[in-house]
Amino acid sequence: MKRGAILGTACAAIAMAFAAPTLAQSTPPQPDNTASTHSAPWPGLTSGESREEIAQSLEQAPELHRAMSPREMLRERRLLDAALARLEPQRAGTADAYVISIALDSDPVFAHEAREAGRVLARRYNADGRTLVLAGPEGEADNTPRGSISALMIALASLAEKMDPAEDVLVLYSTSHGMPQGLAYHYEDRGYGILSPQRLKDVLNELGIEKRLLLLSACYSGVFVPELASDDTAIITASAANRTSFGCQADNDWTFFGDALVNRALRKPQALLMAHREAQLSIADWESRMRLPASLPQARIGKNAQGWLAALEAQIPQTASAPVGKPAMGE
Repeated sequence: MKRGAILGTACAAIAMAFAAPTLAQSTPPQPDNTASTHSAPWPGLTSGESREEIAQSLEQAPELHRAMSPREMLRERRLLDAALARLEPQRAGTADAYVISIALDSDPVFAHEAREAGRVLARRYNADGRTLVLAGPEGEADNTPRGSISALMIALASLAEKMDPAEDVLVLYSTSHGMPQGLAYHYEDRGYGILSPQRLKDVLNELGIEKRLLLLSACYSGVFVPELASDDTAIITASAANRTSFGCQADNDWTFFGDALVNRALRKPQALLMAHREAQLSIADWESRMRLPASLPQARIGKNAQGWLAALEAQIPQTASAPVGKPAMGE
């Protein structure tokens, strides 16, 4: 099998683990990939006995950490606090973009993608000094705070204090595995969680972050579209609500969606919807050549978002930057 051709195995396994009450505590099969940072089965994260009760518990974005060293926890909190403190304040009278690029999984493909997405989005939206990357170490120690559901919540709350909701825009890029209930958080064999569409919607509304560009790279990520769609929201997802996406092998540099949208289309001086269309065509071509089922990336731009997005993108660089890393499609 060529690089990038994994058939959403990990996402399907995670989804299966939560498919029914009897499966919620089961052991999902692990992807056949020695580069993965994961080896242990997923623990039970749900509560309740009926399907409805289990579904409701997952909507609350359960997160579990186990065997975390207290010193490691303190170090992570200090890294996050320092990164948030470095973010520049908003400029009165200017529509500033604040970028969060997060890898919710410790496998290197997601860490690499989150880091490079942060660079691409910071350049595109003039967000140097207002960009936060949350990602694992890609096999090497570094000073980037890790991605987790709780780290994302803290980061969003911090940004909400810096942003002017009447002017500024949140640009959120998330990359991980996914399931029909939301985005999967998975750090080595010590961190687990599910970020549901309902929970992300509630958090953004509570914090008053209305103008938001959400780019979600995960299997089943289309489940976020109906919940997060609003007049002031622009959202693009790697797949439809009932489809997997591809390229998430641990030793890849990019997922299909990340490579097509971020590493190629968003580096060019073109509007977001044009970039989305280019990425759609690239992904469809790769999937066809690999004989994979179509992931069907989604896009929805609210009527108010069309205005602020056009103003934000009027200042994107007029020269393209070069793609980096190994192509998701493989050689």
